[in-house]
This record gives sequence, structure tokens and C-alpha cells, in this order.
Amino acid sequence: MSSSTPPPPGGLFRTKTVEQSIQDTEEPEHALRKSLSAWDLTVFGVGVIIGTGIFVLTGKVAKENAGPATALAFVAAGIVCALAALCYAEFASTVPVAGSAYTFAYASIGELPAWIIGWDLVLEFALGTAVVAVGWSGYVRSLMDNVGWHLPTALEGPDVPGGSFDILAFVLVLVLTVILVLGMKLSAQFTALVVAIKVTVVMIVIVAGLFFVVGDNYQPFIPDPVTPETGGAWETAPLVQLMFGYEPTNFGVMGIFTAASIVFFAFIGFDVVATAAEETKLPQRDMPRGILGSLLICTVLYVAVSLVVTGMQHYTELSVTAPLADAFKASGHPFYAGVISFGAAIGLTTVCMILLLGQTRVFFAMSRDGLLPRFFAITHPKFRTPYRPTILLGVVIAVIAGFTSINELATLVNIGTLFAFVVVALGVLVLRRTRPDLPRAFRTPWVPLLPLLSIAASLWLMLNLPGETWLRFGVWMVLGVIVYFAYGRSHSRLGRALSGRETR
Repeated sequence: MSSSTPPPPGGLFRTKTVEQSIQDTEEPEHALRKSLSAWDLTVFGVGVIIGTGIFVLTGKVAKENAGPATALAFVAAGIVCALAALCYAEFASTVPVAGSAYTFAYASIGELPAWIIGWDLVLEFALGTAVVAVGWSGYVRSLMDNVGWHLPTALEGPDVPGGSFDILAFVLVLVLTVILVLGMKLSAQFTALVVAIKVTVVMIVIVAGLFFVVGDNYQPFIPDPVTPETGGAWETAPLVQLMFGYEPTNFGVMGIFTAASIVFFAFIGFDVVATAAEETKLPQRDMPRGILGSLLICTVLYVAVSLVVTGMQHYTELSVTAPLADAFKASGHPFYAGVISFGAAIGLTTVCMILLLGQTRVFFAMSRDGLLPRFFAITHPKFRTPYRPTILLGVVIAVIAGFTSINELATLVNIGTLFAFVVVALGVLVLRRTRPDLPRAFRTPWVPLLPLLSIAASLWLMLNLPGETWLRFGVWMVLGVIVYFAYGRSHSRLGRALSGRETR
């Protein structure tokens, strides 16, 4: 097939053929070990999606945005993610190469768009890892306080008065870095253990909460609509309001969609599963199962938890900081509040590790293509893992997590993910047209309608993000374009091959 494939065009939109992408994975010193099954991928997906959101976001959104109809908001957000997941599943099974949206864009849209999405993913996963590590540290310090153990104030992190360095977040990232260097199978086994504990805690919360549900708390299921006051500040106002004057509504039917744009971020992470395509034994079969299976499991759990929390306590009385734990306390069962804190702390370890895994695979793929230094594209001779970028990024993120208060940057993770969704859906449309001959083990249904719906839904959620988030995202993208023209374009292996200058 490759002999009849036309050569990729030159310039900023030159594409790397699927055949060449797969061939690059077979070079011995750049090859990753294939050890993951569909079960491993599903566990990875559940491990990264379920974090503090299930314990905090459900009640917060119920009180402020949708009331008991928060369950419907989770369904709506799950549908948006499912649209994107179907596009990811086609690409991951057709192009089973590390790099996720970066690799997909390179094979369909071109080198510059691929670089931009790769640059975006590096930021998304780095910030995500650091933010989650800091959150994990907070939960662990809380559990330590419950048993009378206390860290020196200086080592509790910059978010604590008098603190300067978060030693727990720093150590967590370094330990997870070591696990990732030692191999994907070890990482999968560690993740499976932690996810089992995490899901068990969630199930305990759901089953126990059912005994304290009061039917009257579901009235009204869809409260009357309310227009929130944004204060007119461009930093906090959604971009859709700044552009068109549209004001999102809390509660009512439209409030469900406002809530969906918020709870959507509790689903972030299933796309990370696609970064492990190259390390999967049977990617054509197992990638779609892992991506769609993890998304389905998490949607069911989210809906169940939201129904329990709004049934235990009327949505107007829910707390914002720890709604599920406080609902149990209000029911006279504080024991479950401790169980929830334990589940959140345990669960965040896998979220942190899988985000770090995703980032290293994207960085590795970009290095193998020459857009970043090829030094980072060498795999470990024994473990067959991309140990050089893993160690580099692990140390950098550990330092960031230790020294920086970065909660205000967390929304950059959200916009980055949605941008990746748009690129992947667009890539499916382009590759269906330019390479209809490619064998596709999984085909996204209803093309072009479904990818177009995915693009529209993702753009709508992006428009609901604050203006300040868009500004920061724009600055990072401009910086990425500068780096591409300063280094990536001239060192691109594809560019060198087209001009006859490629060296292995």
C-alpha cells in the first residue's frame, strides 16, 4: 500500500503518512514495548477520569447551576465526550502510534497544526499533573492531621500561610516518574490496584447514600431559571458573553447545559488513553474498547453520585467545598466523610501518574519526528520506555508542583483538552477524504455528521470559558509557533526527508 501512497506535500501543512508513522515505531532504539490489554486501557481511563470531581464537583454544580438536574448535565457532558471518543477510537486503531492528537493531526492536517496541538498537550498534561499533585498533597495533609501528624509549615506548600515548598507533591511526582520509567506493565498493575480501591470507595458512597435519600429533596428536579451576576469583568465572563452578549443561565433547562460545560471537566482524561496506543498488544481491537469502556463506566458513576448527593440533602443546603462529605455529616454519619477523603487521596495518585504518562508519550513522539531534540526519542534498552523525557518532565513538574501555587492555571487544562477534541474530529474528516483506502478496524459512525457535532459541541464549551483563560492560551500558542519556526521546522525529519537531508 505504501508504494502507491503519494508523497506528503511540503511546507507548513506537509503530512506524515500513516505507513511512515507506523514504520518509525519499529526502529529498535525508538521502539516501545507492547504490553497493554483492553482491560489495562480501561483501568487507565477510569484511573485518570475519576478524581476529586466526583466528590466535590457534583454537589457544587447542583447548588450553583442545575439542582437535582445535575444528573442530566453529566449525561449531556458524557455525550459530548462520547462524540470525541468515537473520533479518538477511529484514529487510535488506525494509527496506533504514541502521541494521541499530535500524531493524528500529523497524519491528516499537517505538520504545523500537529506541532501546535502537541505543544498544547505538553502544557495541558504538565499543568494537569502539577495541579493534581498539589490537590493530592492537600488531602494527605488533612488525613495526617486527623491522626495527629503534622508537617513543618514551611514544607506544606505556598497555598498554606507560612509555607514555601510542597514536599508531598514534589515526592509524589518523583515516585510516579520512577514507576513510569520501570515499565508500562508495572504502571498498569499499580494503576489497577489503586483504581480498585478508588471505585470501591465510590460504590460504598453510592450504596450507603441510598439509605439516606429523601424523595422530597428532588423537588423541583429542574429549578426555575436564574441569570447569574458576572460583575462585568472580562477575566471571569465567558467568551460567548463577551463576543455576543449571551448570558449563560443557572437552573432551568438551559442551566443544565451551563452545568454541563462545568462538569465536562470531570471527564477530562479519557483522551490520555490514546497516548498509549503504541504500547498496546492489539490496538486495532483494544483501543476503542479502552476509550469507550472507561468513558461509559465513569458516566454511570457520575450520574449515580449526583443523584445520591442531591437526594441526601436539598440542593440549596449543599456545601460548596466538600458537598458529599458534608451531606453525610448532615445525615449523622461523619465516618463516610473520612472514607471520601481517603478515596480522593488514593484516587489522585493515578490521575497524576496517567497525566504524566500522557505528556511523556507526546513529548517522545514529537522528539522522534525531530520537532523536539532527538536525544529524547531513545527508549531504555531494558524497560523499553521513553526514560529520558520521563525523567526530564518528571523533575520539572515535581519542582513546579513543589514551589508554585497554580490553581488559577487549571482552566488551561480544560481549554487545551477541548482544542484537542476539535483537531481530532477535524482529522477524521480529512483522513476519510484523503486516505479512504486505509484499513480502519474501528470506524466512527455517521461521518461527517458525528465529527461535525463533536467540533460544534467542543467549540461551544470552549466559548463558555473565561476571557482570561483564552488570553493565556493564546500567549502559549504564540510561544509555540515561535519555537516551531526557530527549531522544529528546520529539524523536522519529514522536512529533511523531502529535501534529501534526512539522517537517522
